[in-house]
Amino acid sequence: MPWSPEQPFNDLPALPPPGLDLEPKSVLKATIQARAALASLAQAGQLLPNPHVLIHSIPLLEAQASSEIENIVTTADELFKHVDSGGGDHATKEALRYRAALFAGVEAIRARPLSTRTATTICSRLQDREMEVRRVPGTRIANPATREIIYAPPEGAETIRTKLADWERFVHGADDLDPLVRMAVAHYQFEAIHPFHDGNGRTGRVINILMLIEAGLLTEPILYLSRSIIAQKSDYYRLLRAVTAEGAWIEWIHFMLEAVRDSATSTTRKIASIRTCQEGIAERARAATVGGRDARFVSVLFEQPYCRIGTVVEHCEVSRQTASSWLQALVDAGLLFDARIGRERLFVNHELLEVLTRPE
Repeated sequence: MPWSPEQPFNDLPALPPPGLDLEPKSVLKATIQARAALASLAQAGQLLPNPHVLIHSIPLLEAQASSEIENIVTTADELFKHVDSGGGDHATKEALRYRAALFAGVEAIRARPLSTRTATTICSRLQDREMEVRRVPGTRIANPATREIIYAPPEGAETIRTKLADWERFVHGADDLDPLVRMAVAHYQFEAIHPFHDGNGRTGRVINILMLIEAGLLTEPILYLSRSIIAQKSDYYRLLRAVTAEGAWIEWIHFMLEAVRDSATSTTRKIASIRTCQEGIAERARAATVGGRDARFVSVLFEQPYCRIGTVVEHCEVSRQTASSWLQALVDAGLLFDARIGRERLFVNHELLEVLTRPE
């Protein structure tokens, strides 16, 4: 039966696509370029004096961008401001849950291989409730402007579980398919299965990062991949649909490989900017206060752009009075801004915040 956007796609074929070479020369060339960019990113990350700045900050930026793809719009400033408290408006809380889901996924794959169970864990953290495979029929995906139905995913819990089992086998396939190509193909399939009532797009984008970690192409979730996708959001959805409607796999794979390459290159540039910022502030902090000579204090200032007195007390093992005087000295020197959120006083590393949030 030919595919129809209004009929549940229960005939979604298992992977790999039959009779198709997923790695023609053009794809192999793009794969080499994407791998080189990822290798440069890994090397750059190792050169940072405090790698926690990436582990804390890049997942937040990824959370913001991935949520924005689903029209959940918040700002990086709001995310960093509320990262420890979990507060903020609805969109900020949604994006912070994405970050929590990403870290939960990383923890899960370090204990056992990526699976349907991992996807369920991720989606549950995203939605802040226990999620399970769709059971009720009638799910349709429509154009938000025209309300025209553009896709109907498979229906029936047993059908969906069967397709997820096929997806899982492909993810861990024993063939020699390049992990980047495998990620691109698996991402389409997961989105086409659309296993949950909500959160499928963000769950699928977390899984992209987890697949790269499992393949050894990343060691931490420091690839800012969703930023590249949101920059080409219309192409992302157009090409997903073209695979379904026309079997346009090669165009889709090229899109994802270019997103990986561009994201890795952009993140590498951001790391270079962070290093320059970190070195400059460390030098000026040493001149501004005796605390500036404490490596732990300077490190705290770069774990994330917003710092609390209690964080300095804990990490530097100093009194609250000492921590407060160190931070105030940096405010007086213009290296930090101070701000109040309710009763709480926050110290803002505004130069780092600017580096993190600007496009590279």
